[in-house]
Amino acid sequence: MDAHSPTTPAYEQLALYIDGEFIEAAGRRGQDVVNPATGVAFARLPHATTEDLDRALAAASKAFQGWRFSSPLERSKILRRVAELIRERAPAIARNITLDQGKPLAEALQEVTTCAEHAEWHAEECRRIYGRVIPPRAEAVRQLVIREPVGVCAAFTPWNFPFNQALRKAVAALGAGCTLVLKGPEDSPSAVVALARIFHDAGLPAGCFNVVWGVPAEISRHLIASPIVRKISFTGSTAVGKSLAALAGAQMKRMTLELGGHSPVLVFEDAEVEAAARFLARTKTRNAGQVCMAPSRFFVHEKAYDRFIDAFAGIYAGLTVGDGLAQDTQMGPLAHLRRVDAMESLVADARARGAAVLCGGERLASGGYFFPPTIVTGMPDDARLMTEEPFGPVVPVTRFRSTEEALARANALPYGLASYVFTNSLATAHHVSNRLEAGMVSINHFGLALAETPLGGVKESGMGSEGGTETFDGYLATKFVSQSTLVP
Repeated sequence: MDAHSPTTPAYEQLALYIDGEFIEAAGRRGQDVVNPATGVAFARLPHATTEDLDRALAAASKAFQGWRFSSPLERSKILRRVAELIRERAPAIARNITLDQGKPLAEALQEVTTCAEHAEWHAEECRRIYGRVIPPRAEAVRQLVIREPVGVCAAFTPWNFPFNQALRKAVAALGAGCTLVLKGPEDSPSAVVALARIFHDAGLPAGCFNVVWGVPAEISRHLIASPIVRKISFTGSTAVGKSLAALAGAQMKRMTLELGGHSPVLVFEDAEVEAAARFLARTKTRNAGQVCMAPSRFFVHEKAYDRFIDAFAGIYAGLTVGDGLAQDTQMGPLAHLRRVDAMESLVADARARGAAVLCGGERLASGGYFFPPTIVTGMPDDARLMTEEPFGPVVPVTRFRSTEEALARANALPYGLASYVFTNSLATAHHVSNRLEAGMVSINHFGLALAETPLGGVKESGMGSEGGTETFDGYLATKFVSQSTLVP
């Protein structure tokens, strides 16, 4: 479908957003935005100049002096209005996400609409940022613990869920009383510009939320080095996260990092094996497997293995791959050509190590970045597919004999984001959930990333949490005040 068809809404007018003003190219450098379903560029994104970055930082700093003392009721009102506008504008935002990111339209629409819940949750929780009174040792003393916003935040968000990831960071920072400079994903920028328009129209004061674009390494170095920035939040790969953490750590700046994963799936003999296989086939398809929490290493008990493979392949191999705007598409393209190259490389390494490819395995002949659902079996645990996050629709499936073997293999990698368990035994569920080295464990379903639940990892999958009652922790400083009515 033509991105500029007169029968459909126009693609988002891309711009920077600084101090309440939308700023278009006006001679600035920029880059093309490509539709991954066609490989054709159809829009142009302006990059921020150094002067733009400094203006955004200055605007955020100035706005913080007022926003930090704003009433939680005022913040709540604005976030509620943001939720309303998200629901009103969801169809247009979702279509543009499909155009520049590639995921099927239904998935894009779900991404946007669920963000309204996140805005509403933070609207409520920001009214409950409480301190406490500590009983004193002397009658004339009063001891208070106060939670205060840390200051200006710099946020860096990924291309796989462009609206969701930007929204989650924005509502947490703003709800806590912080201000924000956000660098979104240059490959899929429309959702972040749409979010800026939503905050603008919801009445957020100028300077509280700013959006910049550019060469990622250049932008991150400039923002993190600035003494104005007091905290960073990043979602993306472990390698980039470590680089940003080093920059922030050199200046003792707070960090929330949601990094890569390679989520193990443990399917036990007593599970509803066929139902688990069908569920996982649908879950793995989401965003063509480009999900940090995607189930990505399948360990199946040897007594359940054949039934699982038959049921899983029966669905996964037959999925319809195509343009996300086509009604019959069940899985869209990968977001970049480099992701297609990565899938082929992982499959080639597995084959070289004796693995069998049950379906897929080679890029699809088309003008876009398409790679089919692929199942690989029989590879050793040191195959790249078992040690590197695939971030695509390639699934390694292996057997295990005992619970302790499965746990040892699941915990063998430095990642610890999400994990999945399928069993009908309460004892097994309890035992395994206590021993999996992961920030999130989901048993017999996908119960992650809800507004009211914390999202975060351990080990090299990051630090800190987003969502749930933990959502503001990274954006608040703790101040102790001890006051006496008498001078000693």
